[in-house]
Amino acid sequence: MTISRRNMLRGMGAALALPWLEALSNKAHAGEKLEKPPLRTAFFFMPNGVNPANFTPKGTGEQYELSPMLKSLEKVKGDIVLVENCFHAKTDGRNGHWPKVPAWLHGGFVVRTSGRDLDVGGTSADQILAQAIGDRTPLPSFELGVDPTRSGVDNAGGGFAKIYGSHIAWRDPHTPVPKEIIPQLAFDRLFRTASAAPVVSGFNPNQPAVIKSLQRDDTSVLDLVLEDAKSLRGKVSANDAVKLDEYLESVRSVERRIENTLKPQKRWINEGRFDLPRPGPGIPETHEEHLGLMMDILVLAFWTDSTRIATMMMGDAQSGRGFSFLDGVNGSWHGLSHHRNEVKTLAQYEKIATWHIERFAKVLERLKGLDEGGTPLLDNCQILWGCTIRDGNKHDHRNLPALLCGKAQGKIRTGRRLTCEPNTPMNNLLLSMLQNAGVDLPKFGDSTGVVKLA
Repeated sequence: MTISRRNMLRGMGAALALPWLEALSNKAHAGEKLEKPPLRTAFFFMPNGVNPANFTPKGTGEQYELSPMLKSLEKVKGDIVLVENCFHAKTDGRNGHWPKVPAWLHGGFVVRTSGRDLDVGGTSADQILAQAIGDRTPLPSFELGVDPTRSGVDNAGGGFAKIYGSHIAWRDPHTPVPKEIIPQLAFDRLFRTASAAPVVSGFNPNQPAVIKSLQRDDTSVLDLVLEDAKSLRGKVSANDAVKLDEYLESVRSVERRIENTLKPQKRWINEGRFDLPRPGPGIPETHEEHLGLMMDILVLAFWTDSTRIATMMMGDAQSGRGFSFLDGVNGSWHGLSHHRNEVKTLAQYEKIATWHIERFAKVLERLKGLDEGGTPLLDNCQILWGCTIRDGNKHDHRNLPALLCGKAQGKIRTGRRLTCEPNTPMNNLLLSMLQNAGVDLPKFGDSTGVVKLA
């Protein structure tokens, strides 16, 4: 049996895009011919920087050794490139986090404003890509995060609007792309059709539109498409049947976890038991579960080819989230980032950043474990992980931490440490990624060339 790439399992009020199967033909959305799985591009942002002493590895080229902060990447070391010496020249002299965050994916000059006249000086690389190829998938791009968008002005951080620090995706210099922070709403964007809620971007998890969406339907998307799934399973090869079962179980697993976040949470406190309302509709009780769910939904989005472009903010600028759930940590992320090189404070700061790298490593392992036409899904990806400052204590914006992951279907030679010339424009790396994805641009922002990745 041969089926179209854009074929879906359908039921009342739901549509479930299919993962890559042997039965897929070259028929595709918008006349696109697919002789192999498509290339996906993602950008993972981590605020507050790293401890350079324990982030920088030893050795050069393919002989480098993973540093203490990167040890969790051991299983995917052959699938990553540590890119060094990139920076954005237009953030020179722009102290603090706020002007650096929105410039991460385009390198423009961010204008100081109270919020009425936003101007970040450019369109982010993900949105350049969405404008070029976004019409080939149900979602042109997919923006996720864990922190609500902030308002007001940070006078202590240079007088910049806080909204700058809440977005890395910018449709144009004046328009941020809303990010979703509520797992069920993000999940609905992939699979719900009849009454899917619009993106509400996490501005206020308690707003009526969010609550209405969460209460709209408690029926599993798999239950809605079950008959179609049974019919398809009986028509495809044994290999495809196994892949289909694995995929459906992954969807079911995410659904179960989302359902758990909607149940009243209770916690033992001292001698008594007190009801503890969940922190906003659909937001998990623990930060680890919240971040993990959003990352799993991103993997599903790529696996189903619901989108080929995604951004994930693992925290906003100056994220003040507490991490006391980590052994030995007592304080907020941003507060500890100003460690003043004090041994105990620096150790806590490093532990938080390392924890986030460990979460990212799990995403890469998951993508590597998914077969797609005889290749791991990770091989069909190019994923940039990075920060907009190097050391949180110094707000240093040179030699930004950057990991480029996935082989981009042979366009990236992985398993190495790539040391660029000092002060290489970050836009050189972004331009290389855009060209890998088929965007024919000779220049991007202040790029002076490309980073040779093959």
